[in-house]
Amino acid sequence: MKSVNDLKPGQLGIVDKIICEKSLRRRIADMGIIPGALIIMKRIAPFGDPIQINVQGSDISIRKSEAENIKIKERK
Repeated sequence: MKSVNDLKPGQLGIVDKIICEKSLRRRIADMGIIPGALIIMKRIAPFGDPIQINVQGSDISIRKSEAENIKIKERK
């Protein structure tokens, strides 16, 4: 199953599920990253961490370790 980390800049994905401990899942959900949400990969930092994504119209920067927990269905 793909995660947000597998997206390249400009690619889209739909959040399928979030697999992590409850406190991190809550933090991620508070940012609007919930199942069914559309994610657009915006940028990847020069050394790969953090990444910038767009979720429901808001640009968010998250760590790659957090993004690995967000499983997606790729959308063209």
